[in-house]
Amino acid sequence: MTKRPWWQSAVLYQIYPWSFQDSDGDGIGDLRGIENRLDYLVDLGVDAIWLSPIFPSPMADFGYDVADYCGIDRRFGMLADFDSLLASAHARGLKLLLDFVPNHSSDQHPWFVESRSSCDNPKRDWYIWRDAAPGGGPPNNWISDFGGPAWTWDAATGQYYYHAFLKEQPDLNWRNPELRAAMLDVLRFWFARGVDGFRIDVLWHIVKHADFPDNPINPDWDPATGEMNRVFQLHSTDQPEVHDIAADMRAVADAFGREGDDRVLIGEIYLPVERLMRYYGRHGEGVHLPFNFQLIDAPWDARHLARMIADYETALPPGGWPNWVLGNHDRPRSATKRGSAQARVAAMLLLTLRGTPTLYYGDELGMENGDIPPDRVRDPRELREPGLGLGRDPVRTPMAWDDSPHGGFTTGEPWLPLGAGWQKRNVAGELADPASMLSFHRALLAIRRTSPALTIGSIRLIETAGAVLAYEREQDGERMVIALNLSDTPVSVDLPHGTPLLSTLGDLPARAPSLLRPDEGLILKVDTPA
Repeated sequence: MTKRPWWQSAVLYQIYPWSFQDSDGDGIGDLRGIENRLDYLVDLGVDAIWLSPIFPSPMADFGYDVADYCGIDRRFGMLADFDSLLASAHARGLKLLLDFVPNHSSDQHPWFVESRSSCDNPKRDWYIWRDAAPGGGPPNNWISDFGGPAWTWDAATGQYYYHAFLKEQPDLNWRNPELRAAMLDVLRFWFARGVDGFRIDVLWHIVKHADFPDNPINPDWDPATGEMNRVFQLHSTDQPEVHDIAADMRAVADAFGREGDDRVLIGEIYLPVERLMRYYGRHGEGVHLPFNFQLIDAPWDARHLARMIADYETALPPGGWPNWVLGNHDRPRSATKRGSAQARVAAMLLLTLRGTPTLYYGDELGMENGDIPPDRVRDPRELREPGLGLGRDPVRTPMAWDDSPHGGFTTGEPWLPLGAGWQKRNVAGELADPASMLSFHRALLAIRRTSPALTIGSIRLIETAGAVLAYEREQDGERMVIALNLSDTPVSVDLPHGTPLLSTLGDLPARAPSLLRPDEGLILKVDTPA
């Protein structure tokens, strides 16, 4: 029997390196700090870590403006520190994934410096340059995701260059075969070094319509949602040619993989489900896991969630493996969005659905969005469109490890203030409390790790009424039922005979209950016939 890829039964854990652990007192997290905390991650029960960008960068967008794809930014350490972290992770049985940023580089990347130097430079076509529109002005109406025109005029060469994000992040031209080959070599560099996979940033952005027509105007645009939504990104994203590029990336990953040591590609793709599915490839030659972000913004309603789960499972192509996400470095924290009690229910949902879950650092502590004073704002999204609630600093605040000054994160001044309540919501304090969010996550992950049904089993939704979402997982005769009360009132349930294994509320009934308490999620191991 062919062994399943490791990532199908894994729990991924996203680390925002700026905020995880500082080892040198400069207020910024670093690679040595992450290495020092690997045992915590092993004890938590995750299987792989994904690091947001750690490459050399001017940090106009905190590492998503890459100046060297094959190096390490000195803020985080050196290449030797990365090699040490990778070796230490592997020694503990942890996989390590990097963030690949293929849509754009920094304007300080040597490639762009060359491209910008003259219209006839050999690397001119490695980026997207266009003449002004007839009569002057940008070539079309495309808008940066951070607001404002997506085109910047370069007076020295007399053309505009395109940037889907900041002007300091010029978009790469993936239609150029030399650029394409160079970027695939970046993957080979890191795979050869031993990394286990990549999360691919804004994969759906990397190819644009060859003729650069205007995007359609959104007649229902609400300025409160950000200027980027003033148009529909019909021609600037999700072009058909992107799938051939994804297949090329997959071929590189597969060339380095072998049974038991598969390399994984995860695509960041914010698209409706039917379009998301195309990123698996027509015959499974796309990315392994096109990120499924539906839970982040889903209405917290049992019937809606049941339909969403069913529709997603039905849409999966043959061989397509599901995945789920509750939060990340761009989106609100689960505990802020759902409240502390329902955040536990949400965690049980995330970690018991079929597929590969990704846990965002600090969510296991119940971290909430931080309160960032105006003079401490760092995120360019907030600085460009202030007051709309689009800023990402609140979800990137430092991890608190104990109740010492700065939460044990740093001996210096943290780059962002710690979130409210960190004196109690920290690792040491929660480890000592068997009723804490962290203790709950550790118990939940321990059950998941030892249960074939919860790691690789099938899923069957159970018909329920009211605020209860329930489903059964089954594998090799093991049956688990998960019942989730999405409300703050008790609800009646009809559950099969079995043994309760874990409740979001801590204490357990002896047998399957007929009532779920307010904010209770329950994992039940179903009795097998004698």
